Amino acid sequence: MEGYVPRAPWRRRRTTDSPRPGGRRWAGRLRRSGSLARRVLRVRVGRRPYDGGTVLLSDGYGPSSREDLAGLTPRTAAEIAAIAPVSPAVPAPPGMGPDGVMTVPLLPGARTMARRAKFALVNVATLSSLGLGVVAILLAMDGQVRLAAGCLIACVAFDGLDGALARRFGVASPFGAQMDSLADMCSFGLAAPVVVYASLNGAVPQPAAAVACGLVAACAAIRLARFNVSPKDGRFFCGVPTTMAAAVLAVAVLIELPVPGPIQVAGVALLAFAMVSSFPYAKVARLVKLPPWLWLLPLAGAFVDVRLPFALIVLGYLVSGPVLWLHQRKAA
Repeated sequence: MEGYVPRAPWRRRRTTDSPRPGGRRWAGRLRRSGSLARRVLRVRVGRRPYDGGTVLLSDGYGPSSREDLAGLTPRTAAEIAAIAPVSPAVPAPPGMGPDGVMTVPLLPGARTMARRAKFALVNVATLSSLGLGVVAILLAMDGQVRLAAGCLIACVAFDGLDGALARRFGVASPFGAQMDSLADMCSFGLAAPVVVYASLNGAVPQPAAAVACGLVAACAAIRLARFNVSPKDGRFFCGVPTTMAAAVLAVAVLIELPVPGPIQVAGVALLAFAMVSSFPYAKVARLVKLPPWLWLLPLAGAFVDVRLPFALIVLGYLVSGPVLWLHQRKAA
């Protein structure tokens, strides 16, 4: 075509060549629609308040949509409600505080004076176990090792008492479980290693005794943490419980086993590793139901020397875990 000059690509296209409407009228509509879209998004998503009004979150918790649209004009509010209707407010679940944080009561259930007294009695037993553990540490530092071992045995008694009372009174709670775990760490994870270290003082090198007692403390902490988060088995323990390990160490110190120092250190380390093992160990309730004739030999030996049946019972209990584990593997 003669006389045709192609238009440069960088030249701006004129308004007359554009099929879209031009002018201030079309631009004003674009700006108004964009503003309305932004207002809809603000109300629906709830990222920030609009004109000082309260914003409703998208999950339904919060005030109603009337409060959200209070700062808008009636026409704009009607347009937003028609385009993006807001879901009605949903009541918060039980235990949810006004700030959206889930709260757990210390004593679940009815808070009567009788239940509060029972709950306090259970916690007194737990705190008694913790206090006796502190006393055991102080006595061991003062050189009264056997008296400290007796305090550890009292800790074991109070530890079993608080759980039995909580189940008997029906006041078991997550707070009580955490209190019991912390008290066990003080009495059995700290006091027991200190008492054992004081008893081994002079019989073995101090570094070896420190390593063995440090293993007891570390394994007790791992054992208690694993017990808090693991599902419970009504028949067996997963590893030797810290209460039983502390009782064994306390009785061994109290009766003064005639065992060389290196063997004592090896026994303490073995007991520490048994706490964090995955071997199944029978609970005390199942041990009591054993045939009576199995207890005749230890009782007869106790009249001669109490240390021999004690060592045999502890050794047999430690060996029972791997035996039960192998039996379960074969049965599966």
